[in-house]
Amino acid sequence: MKVAVVANGEWDAAWGRGELAGNHIEMLICADGGGNKAIASDRIPDVLIGDLDSITKENLEKCIAAKTTVKQYPCEKNETDLELAVAYADTYLDSQGCFQDEIVLYAAGGKRLDHLMGNISIMIAYAEKGRRLKMKDPRSDAWVMLQGKENIKGSIGQQLSIVALSDDARVSAEGLYYQLDMLNLAHNSPRGISNVFTDKDISIEIHEGKVLIYVQMPC
Repeated sequence: MKVAVVANGEWDAAWGRGELAGNHIEMLICADGGGNKAIASDRIPDVLIGDLDSITKENLEKCIAAKTTVKQYPCEKNETDLELAVAYADTYLDSQGCFQDEIVLYAAGGKRLDHLMGNISIMIAYAEKGRRLKMKDPRSDAWVMLQGKENIKGSIGQQLSIVALSDDARVSAEGLYYQLDMLNLAHNSPRGISNVFTDKDISIEIHEGKVLIYVQMPC
């Protein structure tokens, strides 16, 4: 099942129109001002959640008229609006028996570094409980990878970065310009950034620790 959450970060409305069109996404959950982003791309959210201090009055009225499920929280709360939206998406997928399905995060980057770092921490938390959150924008896909092996499809020349999120991450990879063989990546070092696909199919194995996989989209 395809479930997506739209946050209130940078958003390309034209690109988003293609991403959110029709039945491509079966459940769309917007975190407060994310509702403005979705509606700018001609998609009314199925669920609107947060303190609702960012969505415009006009767009809130559109959601109510379309019978969007609206869940309002106090402005003073421990969770961010995106955190609430992801928790809702996670619970919904569990209720459908979709325990391994990923949640796509849109408009979750850019604008504010503190929000971006907080959003990555949410991605880590859900990865550790077995749910992948994939951050997606016109330029890139990014997700957290724990121990295990994964095949990734791309284009020759496409860039990929592997960034350690734990004290030490031991990584192997095949199909990249800089081959990795049980390489130790430290969380306080940028080593692992800007590798390059030399094959259309690459494999990455995390032996220890956790990393952020960042795949830059072809121009």
